[in-house]
Amino acid sequence: MANPLTLGELKRSAYSEARLKHRSVRDEIRENLIAKLKKGGPLFPGVLGFEETVVPQVVNALLSKHNFILLGLRGQAKTRLTRMLTALLDAEMPYVAGSEVRDNPYAPISRYGRDLVAAQGDETPIAWLTPAERYIEKLATPDVTIADMIGDLDPIKAAKRGHDIADEMVIHYGLLPRANRGIFAVNELPDLAGKIQVGLFNILQEGDVQIKGFPVRLPLDLLMVFTANPEDYTARGKIITPLKDRIGSEIRTHYPQTVEQGVAITAQEAWVDRTGVVVQVPAYIREVVEQVAFAARDDKKVDKRSGVSQRLPITVMENVVSNAERRAVLTGDTEAVPRIADLYAALPSITGKLELEYEGELKGSDHVARELIRLAVARTFNKYFEGVNFGQVIQWFDLGGAIKVDDQASSAEMVKELDGIQGLMEKTSKLRPGTSDGARASAGEFVLEGLYSLKRISRSLERGFMKEAKAAAEGQAAEDAPRRKRQFN
Repeated sequence: MANPLTLGELKRSAYSEARLKHRSVRDEIRENLIAKLKKGGPLFPGVLGFEETVVPQVVNALLSKHNFILLGLRGQAKTRLTRMLTALLDAEMPYVAGSEVRDNPYAPISRYGRDLVAAQGDETPIAWLTPAERYIEKLATPDVTIADMIGDLDPIKAAKRGHDIADEMVIHYGLLPRANRGIFAVNELPDLAGKIQVGLFNILQEGDVQIKGFPVRLPLDLLMVFTANPEDYTARGKIITPLKDRIGSEIRTHYPQTVEQGVAITAQEAWVDRTGVVVQVPAYIREVVEQVAFAARDDKKVDKRSGVSQRLPITVMENVVSNAERRAVLTGDTEAVPRIADLYAALPSITGKLELEYEGELKGSDHVARELIRLAVARTFNKYFEGVNFGQVIQWFDLGGAIKVDDQASSAEMVKELDGIQGLMEKTSKLRPGTSDGARASAGEFVLEGLYSLKRISRSLERGFMKEAKAAAEGQAAEDAPRRKRQFN
């Protein structure tokens, strides 16, 4: 059935005056939320890791009809969560057509809406809003003004329409009035200037705004949601105390609490499906990528106040797959299976996301990132190979064996090299790599990297400098000559 297009049609429809006039947006969200809770299933599909922590607190805030703030470090899905609140709005909402503040047809608050309903009565045109159109988001920056947020006098509108400068019709409405009967989200709230935060007081407490010197009050119907980074309280700005007092609930977000949660988030978000080549990412590679982020969050050389965004493992995974894809294209392999060498090729997606402490700055981001990869490999290797005896493999290196790992070598070439190491490939069965050359090459290299990360064997050079540093390789080889030859490159 088509939606009513006039006020008269609306009155004869299911959208009765009692339902629309006295049901606020918070009542609407609360009713729809209760219906979803009764139905069961995830309230916010795609937001992983918050099921037992953040989501119940958000539910409590919404059931309490609170405005709330999500407080957490960067990359903790705060903005995604706020945007998903639109799923709790009605599928459609009627308003007075042409109204800048989306006037309720039964109770218009703007001069335009009141005059139109008074003049046209049941013939007043009605338009409809979708949930997405009822969500307005603003990134707080220091240059945001009261006019941007609430509104101001528009002399050009007055001149064009011939209105007196004191006429309410010359008001230019800001974002908040335009979000009426919907959800208004402010990201990075502490970056909003103090005087602008003061301008939010009435909206949060009384639900109205006052614009310039006009004797007009707009009783807005809004759910307001904010996000902030705890670092901002001291580093760039702060939320003024009276504003914090008016925000109903403060909800703390967090990074994935387990590697498994992190792996699931990265698998959901990372783009790994490529055209022209079959991509197979082994489970242990996914875990190593995730462990890099976990290791960085624990590392004293990384600034904990800044945090390590979940975007790090997502972009690392994409780079890892891209390097495997590039190798497959160059070598003619039909399958791209990432290896540990590809993780080192993904260093640019790690270094740019780490804010280092003084000790880390001294060592350099590249060095810190390599240490994190080594630690991530060690943790994952121990999970799969705890208690496994690698004496035969280590003995092969003790007797002078050496192997060069080239991240551009084809899978078949790598398997041929790895098969020459006694006892190595049989140990990879714990990884369940499969029978393809790509999977076997990836598993064999992971074992070697794991032994290196635990200092059971050594390397003379970092992989990335293999082709460009022949002289350096010779010098390093001479330096390592007195030592036992446990090395692979």
